[in-house]
Amino acid sequence: MSTSADTRNRAADLRRQIEQHNYRYYVLDDPEVSDAEYDRLLRELQEIEARFPDLVTPDSPTQRVGATPVSEFGEVVHRLPMLSLENAFSEEEVSDFDRRVRERLGIDSVDYAAEPKLDGLAVSLTFEDGRFTVGATRGDGAVGEDVTRNLRAVRAVPLQLRGEEYPALLEVRGEVFMPLAGFKRFNELVEARGERPYVNPRNAAAGSLRQLDPRLTAQRPLDIYFYGVGYFERGNLPLRHSEVLRALRGWGLKTSPEARVVHGLAGCLAYYADMGRRRAALSHQIDGVVYKVDDLTAQQKLGFVSRAPRWALAHKFPAEEATTVVRAIEFQVGRTGALTPVARLEPVFVGGVTVSNATLHNMDEVARKDVRVGDTIVIRRAGDVIPEVVRVILERRPTHTEPVRLPSRCPQCQSAVERVPEQAIARCTGGLYCPAQRKEALRHFASRRALDIAGLGTSLIDQLVTTGMVKTPADLYSLGLEPLAELERMGEKSASKLLAALERSRKTTLPRFLYALGIRDVGEATARALALHFHDLDPLLAASARDIERVPDVGPVVAASVHRFFEQPHNREVIDALRKHGVQWSVMRQAAAAENSPFSGK
Repeated sequence: MSTSADTRNRAADLRRQIEQHNYRYYVLDDPEVSDAEYDRLLRELQEIEARFPDLVTPDSPTQRVGATPVSEFGEVVHRLPMLSLENAFSEEEVSDFDRRVRERLGIDSVDYAAEPKLDGLAVSLTFEDGRFTVGATRGDGAVGEDVTRNLRAVRAVPLQLRGEEYPALLEVRGEVFMPLAGFKRFNELVEARGERPYVNPRNAAAGSLRQLDPRLTAQRPLDIYFYGVGYFERGNLPLRHSEVLRALRGWGLKTSPEARVVHGLAGCLAYYADMGRRRAALSHQIDGVVYKVDDLTAQQKLGFVSRAPRWALAHKFPAEEATTVVRAIEFQVGRTGALTPVARLEPVFVGGVTVSNATLHNMDEVARKDVRVGDTIVIRRAGDVIPEVVRVILERRPTHTEPVRLPSRCPQCQSAVERVPEQAIARCTGGLYCPAQRKEALRHFASRRALDIAGLGTSLIDQLVTTGMVKTPADLYSLGLEPLAELERMGEKSASKLLAALERSRKTTLPRFLYALGIRDVGEATARALALHFHDLDPLLAASARDIERVPDVGPVVAASVHRFFEQPHNREVIDALRKHGVQWSVMRQAAAAENSPFSGK
């Protein structure tokens, strides 16, 4: 079928629009269109490319994820080695570094480009004529693994650079990482499947990027910051590192918003102290800061020693491990009824904050580490919301300690606790009768990636459940201004804002609605797959477990969980009540409409 000039121009225009929206969403964190508008543009481009395959380009936003897994990764030889940095652990070592730099350059003071040291996976990406062509891990510094297909699945990686002033051949260096909020959600899904959770975001990011099937990588909440240029040809770059970062950002390559230019040793130490204070509040895990001589000509003059540049230094934060004593072990009840053992600790300062709790994940972990009340333990704070127990110091164990036992009754509602054979997770059987599950279900329902009800936070949900005003998500839509305003820390203004947010949430998408229901084993990717397959809720409600199992990437365990959820009368009642309160979701007319949408789970 011949392609008209109008159709070609429309396809090119759609690609430009979609990439602009990706840039605003991922690089600027300032989206200018709604999810529905983004999906409409992507759907139109998909339909054009389906009718006219000759219009499909390698950098089209429809081509991010390949369909065929690989059996192993190939090798990529770095044009310039990806070197490690010299580490400093004290102010004296930073002072020595600054002195050596000044002496070799023969100057009295130096400007440094400073930025956080991400704890992720270092990668290099090559762009030829602006088009992303090759991506590789650091490997041994000289040769890395070819992870091009997986990096294409990371939404923050542009497939085509913006503008026209970039070098014809550009190899950039960056760090792939998993934001803490995404890591927490991802581990919850892993644990819900009865699998062992990842220890920290770095391991999760590395494991996600090295999936042989890029479709799995695409489902992981990965992000990337670019921190420099390794090599370029046929073009020019600015003469200062800070200006290079500005250029990268202009080309659509995301850089750390915390990057600064500081003056001399005092500026470096002040930046380090500031990042140390703010470290716990960052959205991602860092393990120090990096100083680089800002002047690139000076960098060339300083050169390299062994496997590290003389012009850069990594100033590491203190070790994030500490020793403390277990005072108690309690069981928290989550949204799906999962009982998580948590160690209550003698407070200890570690990683910049005072820690009094540590997760034990599940009973298998408790048994494997043999943690008991009264034990002296080593804990690690690696960016997690709650630190983890690394090991027990057995030689300090008191006499007469006893192994921890799983409670037979839920500590919140006294319902029976059951543990499915061959699974690590034990669960309360109380469902919404259990106040803990009720609160967690409401938090999940209102979360940003579900119905996004701004103002419905933890404290307010606790009050709504405790007072009996809300028992199910449907009850939220019956709340009135006056009763809300009378609650603690509310008032009429806050109550009005919450009611406005509830009103906005009445219109949503089917994937978001399914995710908001809190079905066990159903995360954002599975909710989207179900929506794309069944198009509307009623066909899914009528489906058998075997019907659900036919959905791509949905196995028998998840299919049984979904079917069991919709079989339960009280869940049907909640859905019917939500409908009566005017909650509506868009029907997924096109089977591929939202598959590639970065906004579908925003």
